[in-house]
Amino acid sequence: MWRFKICLYFALPDTKGTSYTLFPAMTMGSELFFAGVALLWAFSTPVQSQSATSQSSRGSGGSTQDTQTRGYWIDPSTGLMWAGKDNGTDINWHKAMRYCHDLRLGGHDDWRLANIGELQGIFDATAKAPGLNPRSRWHDAEPMKFHVKGNLFLTGNQWSSTTGYDDRGRPSGYAWRFDFNEGRQFDGDELGFSTNKRALCVRRAGS
Repeated sequence: MWRFKICLYFALPDTKGTSYTLFPAMTMGSELFFAGVALLWAFSTPVQSQSATSQSSRGSGGSTQDTQTRGYWIDPSTGLMWAGKDNGTDINWHKAMRYCHDLRLGGHDDWRLANIGELQGIFDATAKAPGLNPRSRWHDAEPMKFHVKGNLFLTGNQWSSTTGYDDRGRPSGYAWRFDFNEGRQFDGDELGFSTNKRALCVRRAGS
């Protein structure tokens, strides 16, 4: 069996895998050399900290569990506090306005129906928040994904507080709504319509 001697430095990483320490050069036989190579390989895989792992899994929008446990989500980009879910059933525009006005959530009583710009602001084409497609005459209730930030739990299209006006500046009797499946605004819904319409409430955090 052939033998040899070799002189080298060992560079071992710390537990985070972000820095390395050089050990002094040493002369060793072939058996010890190969044992050192094995030790170096074992320590060469960076260890990700628990906090980093947790942060990665949560993402910028917060986890579904966090949002639904608290009952609300605060958008860090706007400071708006959103109810964690919509009202969950068909509702016309007038009742949607009342629903948010009467909402008591998170120790606050100044909730309101979101306007169309605010709804547009929480649309995210890459988001896949779990929601529900309610039972209808065509199908049973079934899970559905919505392209909405914050993992808000939605069950339909969302009324906005933004209403339309005719060519003389008078209320037209129509309001805007937002579809978080298609990411589109619609302005042709009569205030008395309720099918697949929901109320999603918002307030200014810190006020």
